[in-house]
Amino acid sequence: MNETLLRRALLSVAVLGLAHGLGAWRNGIGIVSPDTIWTAATLPVVAALAISILRDFWIGRIGVDAIALVSMSAALLLGQPLAAVVVAIMYAGGTVLEDMARGRAERNLRALTDRAPHVAHRKSAQGTETVSIDQVAVGDELLVRAGELLPVDGMLIDASAVLDESTVTGEPLPERRGAGDALRSGTVNVGEAFVMRASAIADKSTYAAIVRMVAAAQTAKAPFIRIADRFALLLLPATLLLAGIAWYLSNDPIRALAVLVVATPCPLILAAPVAFIGGVSRAARAGILMKGSAALEALAQTRTAIFDKTGTLTLGGAELMEIDAAPGREADELLRLLASLEQASHHVLADSIVRIARRRNLMLSQPRDVREHRGEGLMGQVDRMSVAAGSRPLVLGKEPLPKWAESGEDRYRDAQVLRVFLAVDGSLAGVFTFGDAIREDAADTVGALRSAGVTRMIMLTGDDGAAAEKVSASLDLDAVIADATPADKVGTVEAEKATAPTMMVGDGINDAPALAAATVGIALGARGGTASSEAADVVVLTDRLQPVAEALRIARRTRRIALQSIIVGLALSGAAMIAAAMGHITPVAGAVLQEGIDVAVILNALRALGDGLFERSTTGRTQRS
Repeated sequence: MNETLLRRALLSVAVLGLAHGLGAWRNGIGIVSPDTIWTAATLPVVAALAISILRDFWIGRIGVDAIALVSMSAALLLGQPLAAVVVAIMYAGGTVLEDMARGRAERNLRALTDRAPHVAHRKSAQGTETVSIDQVAVGDELLVRAGELLPVDGMLIDASAVLDESTVTGEPLPERRGAGDALRSGTVNVGEAFVMRASAIADKSTYAAIVRMVAAAQTAKAPFIRIADRFALLLLPATLLLAGIAWYLSNDPIRALAVLVVATPCPLILAAPVAFIGGVSRAARAGILMKGSAALEALAQTRTAIFDKTGTLTLGGAELMEIDAAPGREADELLRLLASLEQASHHVLADSIVRIARRRNLMLSQPRDVREHRGEGLMGQVDRMSVAAGSRPLVLGKEPLPKWAESGEDRYRDAQVLRVFLAVDGSLAGVFTFGDAIREDAADTVGALRSAGVTRMIMLTGDDGAAAEKVSASLDLDAVIADATPADKVGTVEAEKATAPTMMVGDGINDAPALAAATVGIALGARGGTASSEAADVVVLTDRLQPVAEALRIARRTRRIALQSIIVGLALSGAAMIAAAMGHITPVAGAVLQEGIDVAVILNALRALGDGLFERSTTGRTQRS
């Protein structure tokens, strides 16, 4: 029988037994006495619990469930079947409540796996056929209809597409993609139908990786939860000792029974896993995948943050920083001419230029008579105009710069940038400056991490020292380590980890060893860095750095809620045990009181599902007042 159904059945039996026994007691007549009814309703719970404890003992686990078994058995032996059935209800009710709480916490995680794509529409010479996504091969052209999930990762062939990426990235608004842009499985086509080319098989696509991470998140057990289990080992002998002392001093076994009953925090220790699953679920809604509760707890304790530079603190590509246009020229028109010409180029920068132009919705023309000068640039015809783009020597030869272009040349003289000169019909029309710009949210992310308690920030990069120092100065980092090989990166991470719990944030293949070596590795996986995502403990699915700070906030809040639930619950249980030992609480009242404590701590643990905005605003008002 399904364990959830079994627990519900045991609760139903116990509740019905209590009700029938109370009815027989009130009427004062009946074939079966109330004590017999209550005993009969308790025994199935006792039997099921005994089997469960023996099963746990066989694998080396002992928990507080043993106290529940002792208290129900003692109540029956001492002629207190009413107390026994109330404890049975509270125990069975607690397990059902825990099932409900865990189910709510896991709902968002299950939603990710339940909506995984299953079929694809593959184009062929005979037309379009619907196939299982397992049959899709790299290079296949796929039709994605309106409202459908993208079956695999790929590249957009058509001019544009509008996608809802909220399930994968957490971004609430649809995103427009242009021809050549990378697309990820699991996102939804909210625009017109389009054609894409598969770049990965289903099992290697983004959504398959998400499903694997979700499975890990639901099964992994955090060290903190194992610590909570050890609380149970301490509570069991302490409870038996206090019950024995109460019996010895009062010569009243009922007092010992009351102590046992009130010390039955069955769902109490379960509050920790409920909180951690809630935290993992909350992170998933924000586009942050935690590979289990252990990753979340490790992140919560970090004190040092190490960042890769290129692609992590910076955008990691040739981004357009500025356009210097000649008098009378429009910057967008110059970009359109440059991008039109670059369509014929194989240079690594060409794709970026074309993507930037399409992002600005510029209509590109077909270039003609293009001649490429390797390493220097290219020349050709665009809209019947002669266009040249590339290095200064190629475009200008030995001619001096015009006055309007001199300020830009001075401004970027020693900067790590790439300058592309554009001439139209033989005259210099514009100069484009490309560089690896610092992410817009990098400074805010560093500040948020410091506010959250990260005391040391390090940049660890394979780039040269001058470029690294410039980025570090802009972000107020504590240390910079440049010209680092992958082995150097691992060594640095190991050294920092020996001093304090350390997170490593990176995105490239060369970051994978360092991510695996850190206390917790965080990969920026929006650009499909499979090796780094597989090596990391946490994967950020948006192409932003800010979720790293959000992940830390969620992790710390979740751990705080879990710890709070355990400490407060055990403190309340301890106080109730002392009151019971002194004769102030009867066994029946103690069972009801203990269930109230259990319900309270589990409801508190469920707070980890929320975003904590109210708590932060309340704290902020308190600090300002």
